[in-house]
Amino acid sequence: MPPKQRQIRVEQRGSIEAIQALEQRSDEELESETKYKSAALAILGARAAERFDAAKARNYFQRAIAAARPQERMQLRRMADASLALADRRAGDLKEAVERLGQEPPSGRQMLALRLIGLLVPPGSAGILARLRGIMLILALVIVLLGMGLGLVELVSLPFGGLGLAPGILLGLFVAIAIVAIIATIGRRRRNRARAARA
Repeated sequence: MPPKQRQIRVEQRGSIEAIQALEQRSDEELESETKYKSAALAILGARAAERFDAAKARNYFQRAIAAARPQERMQLRRMADASLALADRRAGDLKEAVERLGQEPPSGRQMLALRLIGLLVPPGSAGILARLRGIMLILALVIVLLGMGLGLVELVSLPFGGLGLAPGILLGLFVAIAIVAIIATIGRRRRNRARAARA
């Protein structure tokens, strides 16, 4: 009896190592994977969810669950719940699903960011009113950013006699774009560091 248990443990460890190796592969390589098909499809589903593509994520997870062994299906369903909550920008459901997976839930800042993304870019399943609200919020955000950029440019140019409205708006636009690019770069670096720490 002990040798059989040891064999099962060795097989499980081999499977885990193989799945970790799969995470380094490209989408095309994962699509053509045959030995660990359910794991490859689950990784593709998680990647689609990170791109907020709920339809593709749902399709990949359905295929993964169909290809999985019966004892793996419960865990895959939990992974699917968490990934689809992310893809649909459902912050509350995401927190519960991640906790059911036995992982650390997203931080308050990450939850706030997901809620803001859900307001600005609602999922495809959202109604027309949610989409219109998102467009209006994006327009308001652009106007606020332009106003901030214009204010900054005018403040800097005051000692030199100031600027006209048209050149001020143009320079303000460049300043706003630069600020957004810097914030996006910092956010991407933090996300990559967090992923590296989890790996």
